[in-house]
Amino acid sequence: MPENFAPLLVANIKSGGFTHVVSAHSAFGKNVLPRVAALLDVQAVSDITGVVDSSTFVRPIYAGNAIATVKSSQAVNVITVRGTAFPPAEEGGAAAEVATAPEDPDAEMLMEWVGENLATSERPDLSTATKVVSGGRGLKDRVNFEKYMLPLADAMGAAIGASRAAVDAGFADNSLQVGQTGKVVAPQLYMAVGISGAIQHLAGMKDSKVIAAINKDADAPIFQVADVGLVADLFQAVPELTEKLKE
Repeated sequence: MPENFAPLLVANIKSGGFTHVVSAHSAFGKNVLPRVAALLDVQAVSDITGVVDSSTFVRPIYAGNAIATVKSSQAVNVITVRGTAFPPAEEGGAAAEVATAPEDPDAEMLMEWVGENLATSERPDLSTATKVVSGGRGLKDRVNFEKYMLPLADAMGAAIGASRAAVDAGFADNSLQVGQTGKVVAPQLYMAVGISGAIQHLAGMKDSKVIAAINKDADAPIFQVADVGLVADLFQAVPELTEKLKE
């Protein structure tokens, strides 16, 4: 649990004299490292997309509409990294010492783990998939979301995502949300179905290599970032596309 893990991590950082603490900008990293930064009385540098030197980093601000280069003068830099912004590391190309951190027998357990109920799927994981199809408010309800998006994703071998509007309306689980307050993805192909393209959603997918959009509103903002756009009724276009993909 992050409430129990953060104090242990801070104790090891102080005893080891470490200057940089790095984690992926994942649910785990975003849960633990802000607590670590607070206990160290430093400001975390979150969601970096580039490294200039050991104290200078590049990160998006304003939902990705501006890129800031920030320089830290802190003794300890607590950093979360946007994994999709960097190429995969070569196997064996970055060997590092692995040490076992000592536990503190006197540490107070602030939280107790009770259990979890995980949603499992045979589809690719949304965070790492090379193809993603996302549905938005244009699908109208959960029945339509499952009726149209699931067959399309299966035909493409893609992961399923959703806009915040779709998640808030109960069309999809919040683990599928793509956007500023959801997951940040950068697949080879991102297909937005019935998504208008609000700035918060674009912040989570605009780094995709190819963006395709289906929307009946020709003025929808999603078409401003899409590489391929289809102005059509999704309830007709998606089944036709799914059938062609199955052929």
